[in-house]
Amino acid sequence: MARKKIREYDSKRLLKEHYKRLAGLELGIKSAQITESTDVNELVEKEPWLSSEKLVVKPDMLFGKRGKSGLVALNLDLAQVAIFVKERLGKEVEMGGCKGPITTFIVEPFVPHNEEFYLNIVSERLGCSISFSECGGIEIEENWDKVKTIFVPTGVSFSPEICAPLVATLPLEIKGVIEEFIKVVFALFLDLDFTFLEMNPFTLVNGKPYPLDMRGELDDTAAFKNFKKWGNIEFPMPFGRVMSSTESFIHGLDEKTSASLKFTVLNPKGRIWTMVAGGGASVIYADTVGDLGFASELGNYAEYSGAPNEEEVLQYARVVIDCATADPDGRESPCNRRRNC
Repeated sequence: MARKKIREYDSKRLLKEHYKRLAGLELGIKSAQITESTDVNELVEKEPWLSSEKLVVKPDMLFGKRGKSGLVALNLDLAQVAIFVKERLGKEVEMGGCKGPITTFIVEPFVPHNEEFYLNIVSERLGCSISFSECGGIEIEENWDKVKTIFVPTGVSFSPEICAPLVATLPLEIKGVIEEFIKVVFALFLDLDFTFLEMNPFTLVNGKPYPLDMRGELDDTAAFKNFKKWGNIEFPMPFGRVMSSTESFIHGLDEKTSASLKFTVLNPKGRIWTMVAGGGASVIYADTVGDLGFASELGNYAEYSGAPNEEEVLQYARVVIDCATADPDGRESPCNRRRNC
């Protein structure tokens, strides 16, 4: 299993599309994505609510604590959203010790609310952990003692008895709604091969659950059976991580083949470079280099599997050899310049 983070926009898109399929109930989720290439006029034609409702805008860059960092703007009109985005698009910020430019925003309706709930589902070795709290929002960590958690073993049906500890203290008028919501979200989690899903917070709008903030991770090795369900899904690089030209070249090869070709430069000046067939073996080799005390000398992580053809292996090997034999000071280094293979 490979856990890959997806943008909040895609998490909410999948939730809306498949909640209706699994429960026959449509959640009132609305969201739009803005990047450097977005034409706002075309976006409004596609999502007319943008010009008629008050809005929320925030970066969609795989990092949290956006509200505490002053990166969430509330109750704006579309013109104010455009100004907010223009002032920050492409600007570098530091989050969690990582620096990087903001390239993607999510825009949603502004939803006034009084209640904030927390829901988290995590895939583990023998099942899934589900956590819920009536005290969600940006202060969730300060109220962690109020979070209730259950464990659902693999293959065990999610019954009202299993869910009971999570919703035991809820008022009767909302208890059934939230219990059903947790049940359907858990079914969706399994059906779409999520490995992590968090809503912090979600609220109730006209009696229906509505996620205000959401994070998701998918098992990308399940893409072969979920590509129709996932649709046009994106697996962005972690915030602050930018591909080098050689990494981009291998990534391009990987996208064009049914095989798996992975390549990450860890240390351009490293003296140990690997080219290992098989995902499991490649991890063991890399771990062994570290266990032997040479982690600082490991130049790369590399893995090829799934029966790539001869030409693909040749191109892949050229990249590894070029990087391994490059000038240690980076002058005219094939590992640092764009390849023309």
